[in-house]
Amino acid sequence: MQKLFFAVFILNLSLAPSIVKSQENNYKTDSLEIIETTFSKAIAYTSVYYAASLFVLSKTWYKDQKVVPFHFYNDSRGYLQVDKLGHTYGAYVYSYIGYHYLLNSGLTRKEALYFGSTLGLILQTPIEIMDGIHEGYGFSWGDMAANTLGSVLVLGQELLFNEQIIKYKFSYSESSFSNKANGYLGKTTMERLLKDYNGHTYWLSAPINKLVDNTTIPPWLNIAFGYGANGMYGEFENIKNFKGADIPDTRRYRQYLLSLDIDWTKIKTDSKFLQMVLTAITFIKLPFPAIEYNSMGKFKWSWLYY
Repeated sequence: MQKLFFAVFILNLSLAPSIVKSQENNYKTDSLEIIETTFSKAIAYTSVYYAASLFVLSKTWYKDQKVVPFHFYNDSRGYLQVDKLGHTYGAYVYSYIGYHYLLNSGLTRKEALYFGSTLGLILQTPIEIMDGIHEGYGFSWGDMAANTLGSVLVLGQELLFNEQIIKYKFSYSESSFSNKANGYLGKTTMERLLKDYNGHTYWLSAPINKLVDNTTIPPWLNIAFGYGANGMYGEFENIKNFKGADIPDTRRYRQYLLSLDIDWTKIKTDSKFLQMVLTAITFIKLPFPAIEYNSMGKFKWSWLYY
């Protein structure tokens, strides 16, 4: 997830105009010329983007890692599955954007769906393979399952409902645990965003008016169910020391949350720029009051959770 986090937001911002247009129109064409042109552009854009991403990863993420024979790594229990939800999130965003981009480019809905909705799995699989040949990592079937789920979430909803009723979203706040980790969870805000899974929350956001079949409720008002975890100073278990400093003895626990949210794509505006901005933040959970229940058996109320 850490390797993909910023890439999905950059891609979303760059293709936001295409997503806006696809949401406003229902493109249907059988023109072979349009289809060939669209695929040529899509393949070209994806190839350049992906080649650049892998190059950057090889010079940064894998820079000091030795290349070894292909091997597997079972990390399904790591970080109380927060990392896995991150993989699902990355694949969902890629697939969502891929589908809307192709839909806007002239393909029929069926063509755009089957080719675009698989983009998340296609783009993330080579990274898993790179993990499999580098020391300190490994090919993870858990990651692959999470990546597949992200793409299926886009494909399945379109097949069942003809739209993305449930939006998969992310929120982050710098956790109090990062300040006590002596840099283990990152020293800067940017590093902590990538390393501190205690601050990550992943949400399924759905429109209330469709859940209760009440058209008087605004279509943009959603209810959101979130998951996160806290108390983590390590992948499988907490470390006791980092760079000569003691790490607090902390209990790891899961968080289950209920909150409200806004579906930005349902807010209409005459401003194309504003519509593009709202679309670009489709995958961000809006700060709202929230009720939390955690695996320690405690309830907690937050006036503003993000």
